Amino acid sequence: MLSATLSAVKRAVPSPAWLATAAVRMKHTLPDLPYDYNALEPYISADIMKLHHMKHHNAYVTNLNVAQEKLSEAEAKNDINSIISLQPSLRFNGGGHINHSIFWEVLSPNGGGEPDGDLMHCIKRDFGSYEEMKKELTASAVTVQGSGWAWLGFNPVSGRLRVSACANQDPLEATTGLVPLFGIDVWEHAYYLQYKNVRPDYVGAIFNVANWENVARRLSEAKLAA
Repeated sequence: MLSATLSAVKRAVPSPAWLATAAVRMKHTLPDLPYDYNALEPYISADIMKLHHMKHHNAYVTNLNVAQEKLSEAEAKNDINSIISLQPSLRFNGGGHINHSIFWEVLSPNGGGEPDGDLMHCIKRDFGSYEEMKKELTASAVTVQGSGWAWLGFNPVSGRLRVSACANQDPLEATTGLVPLFGIDVWEHAYYLQYKNVRPDYVGAIFNVANWENVARRLSEAKLAA
């Protein structure tokens, strides 16, 4: 699990976060949002976006860097106990960094509507219609117990799209093998300031800012890599 999570960080985070030599690691950094904090209003408020990006995502980045520094020290000493003990932190903070780095990009102030092209073709093939896919993804997001994520992912083995949910900050690819295409963050910090405890309203609003062009590019890249 440790190696899978670290490999997923390397693949999913847009900024260069790894060096070719395993002995030296560059620090992860908080990616800039591709739009202003208020750009997704009225669907997601500027206050939520500021808190979510500057506080929560930044905390995952900071804690991931700390965990990886400790990992490097443990590896240098061949300290197996310490290497194992760091796995939960790497999984949680690495997953949080991966998930949020994707999340910001699959949302857009110019989003919404329905996808087209190959993405729509695959959605219709695997779910029957866009509305059925949306219904299944919405149900997955609304029914996550506690905190977590709902994802539309690509199965590189079957070549099919699939909806899946992950608890807490578990990264989709490292834990299920599915390549993440579109994710909905259902941690309360993602919506509570605006939607209170009515998660279904927040989940429904997300589709109004879904960046299907970005999702389509992710699908194309996933197919090429399969």
